[in-house]
Amino acid sequence: MLNKTFHNKRTIKTELQEKVLQFGTGVLLRGLCDYIIDKANKKGIFNGSVVVVKTTGADVSEFTNQDNLYTICVRGIENGKTIEEDVVVESISRVLSTKTHWEEVLKTAENADIQIVVSNTTEVGLQYMEEPVLGVCPESFPAKLTAWLYKRFETVKTETVVIPTELLVDNGKILKDIVFKQIEANILGDGFKTWVTQSVKFCSSLVDRIVPGKPQGEELTKLYEKLGYEDKLIIKAEVYRLWAIEGEDLEDILSFCEADSGVKISKNIEKYRELKLRLLNAPHTLLCGMAHLSGFKYVKDALNDEMMEKYITILMLTELGPSIPLNLDLKTTHRYGREVMDRFRNPYLEHQWISITLQYTMKMKTRAIPLLVNYYKTFDTVPQYFARCFAAYLLFMKVTKEENGKYFGEYNGQAYPIQCDSASYFKTVWENHKANEVVSVVLRKKELWGVDLSLLPDFESNIENHLSNMLMLGVKDAVSALNVYA
Repeated sequence: MLNKTFHNKRTIKTELQEKVLQFGTGVLLRGLCDYIIDKANKKGIFNGSVVVVKTTGADVSEFTNQDNLYTICVRGIENGKTIEEDVVVESISRVLSTKTHWEEVLKTAENADIQIVVSNTTEVGLQYMEEPVLGVCPESFPAKLTAWLYKRFETVKTETVVIPTELLVDNGKILKDIVFKQIEANILGDGFKTWVTQSVKFCSSLVDRIVPGKPQGEELTKLYEKLGYEDKLIIKAEVYRLWAIEGEDLEDILSFCEADSGVKISKNIEKYRELKLRLLNAPHTLLCGMAHLSGFKYVKDALNDEMMEKYITILMLTELGPSIPLNLDLKTTHRYGREVMDRFRNPYLEHQWISITLQYTMKMKTRAIPLLVNYYKTFDTVPQYFARCFAAYLLFMKVTKEENGKYFGEYNGQAYPIQCDSASYFKTVWENHKANEVVSVVLRKKELWGVDLSLLPDFESNIENHLSNMLMLGVKDAVSALNVYA
């Protein structure tokens, strides 16, 4: 039935040259990279298809049964407008499994038209493993890539651009270092090493798009009814997309970048990384405890509350944006901030605040505290909205029960999980100190923050006041009473 339902779904009639080798079949690659390449093809810009390599499992029938087509359902808000778009992605030419098609995978290295290698094998995938590269298919992705590059060196020697998308800073440099380590360990020769140095560009990249995967239950049934066909590979994605690629002189090979404003090629992508970390991840972290204790289940629920929307806007644009340590202009931070707000209020995503509290303390340290320190360096005063969020964090971390090694808090008679490596520490602190003492003890705990936060002028006294108000009035009423409209 599936091949019948997808019959005549192709709109690109001409046979496309295979130009991209992609390691990974996951929803992020299909929902971002393959989607953008498909968009470029339909605009007549790139005119190239993707050979996808499946690195786990041997069965590729779910792709071949559908002629390698799948539907992406784009849902969300962009520039204040609701977007609801269903796209049949046609960019994949074939799917090969390293378990059963390894020789075919290596054969693609002889195709001079394939000049781009993309990967997403999870962060664990970018690790060195001592193993033979030649002969049988290696186990690790960097070793597989080394074998593929060696076959290319032996044959066409064409210039190649490698773009890992794993969520690691400097992922391109990390992958390059591992490949060179494999070359040395496997004694593949100075000639090969020189060719890789001169002809292979390893480009770090940053990808950002929420792709929840295949819809479930009633939502899936309704989608099938609307589309008029079933699709075992159907995925859902938000409107926002970013694929920032670090490098120079890449536009000719990566010509698909012209098709979508979400693709950014830059000599340095630190700006995009910092914007994401500080204006998307940091607000999530700072607000999750406050929002949960205020009775909001989903991120979108908080954005539908006038008071919380105002609070979030002020926090992001007047405290966090100016604290990003790159001297970004206000126009850039405000534009990105508006995009983030659209993402937060996306009515099609059910992103729970409680899920964001996972490893709450670690996220506060890495995502938010650097902004706090830089805010003081810049303005030498208390960031009031940040301080209120920190007070709510302390209250959220008040452990009231431990059961089988798991920790729980309680608020308004409702228990909630505290899934944080610092939960046992906070249990002890709250059991042995009054609220104002908790503030003092925690701020001075340099092991948590890397700095003594009590040394920041007036930060401690402000948090004490906010925490006291939250304990007396309740978190939502306390925040409402703090004149967020000022």
